[in-house]
Amino acid sequence: MHEDLVAAIRKRQAILFAGAGVSMTVGLPSWSTLIEHIADELKIDLSEFRGAELNHLTLAEYYRIKQGSIGPLRSWMDRNWSIPEEALQCSRVHEIICKLDFPIIYTTNFDRNLETSFELQGKEYVKIVNAKDIARIRSGIPQIVKYHGDFDDDGSIVIAETDYLERLSFESPLDIKFRSDALGKTILFIGYSMRDLNIRFLLHRLWKTWADSGYERDRPQSYVFVLRPNPVEQAVLEQWGLQVLTEKDCPPEQALERFLAKLSEAVERGEDSG
Repeated sequence: MHEDLVAAIRKRQAILFAGAGVSMTVGLPSWSTLIEHIADELKIDLSEFRGAELNHLTLAEYYRIKQGSIGPLRSWMDRNWSIPEEALQCSRVHEIICKLDFPIIYTTNFDRNLETSFELQGKEYVKIVNAKDIARIRSGIPQIVKYHGDFDDDGSIVIAETDYLERLSFESPLDIKFRSDALGKTILFIGYSMRDLNIRFLLHRLWKTWADSGYERDRPQSYVFVLRPNPVEQAVLEQWGLQVLTEKDCPPEQALERFLAKLSEAVERGEDSG
């Protein structure tokens, strides 16, 4: 296990950035399910788009145009993106995330799985969705920052293409908070496809901030865990100062849990020996 990452977590100098892959470990629907639902509701024949790029962002934007609001879609997602507490209680991935005790967790997931897991583990947290929530931060209490919004706040949800492109300005209150939080800390990204343009842009902006400062050598090492190594993506991410981690010879559906379990064991060993 990577000693710098383990040491940063132990010193509470690491931030976790969690994506959809974390929630999919407990059976959360994939984006393809959302695409099928929108197509069904708007009577779109998906076979006509076979071979074409039709993603959930563009379809959600079309939904907003046709229906006048994203509200009904958000309500459907809220119902279908909710995982029973029993499933979360059995989720080793969520259990380990709570155990690792990151001071700040950023997530692009809309669901409440992380918050519910903290509650099931009896851990306090502060949920941050917008600028006013930043005032609720308390020393020593973990923060769960809903970077792309939360089902409790329609206006915060980043689901349609316009929302997504506006977030690429990287100037919202949560973006400014992230830059401040991230500059001096190690970041661990899990549950992401590196094809996610928003995340790639965020990583590039973070790298550029350090590069422009003249102190790039002082930047803490950050990491991204991927299910399947890709030498092309790995080279690009390493250029931006991210070390790519993976679990070799492990089925993709088990890889994240195995990685987190090893990480947790390494952190515990360090505490025992220190």
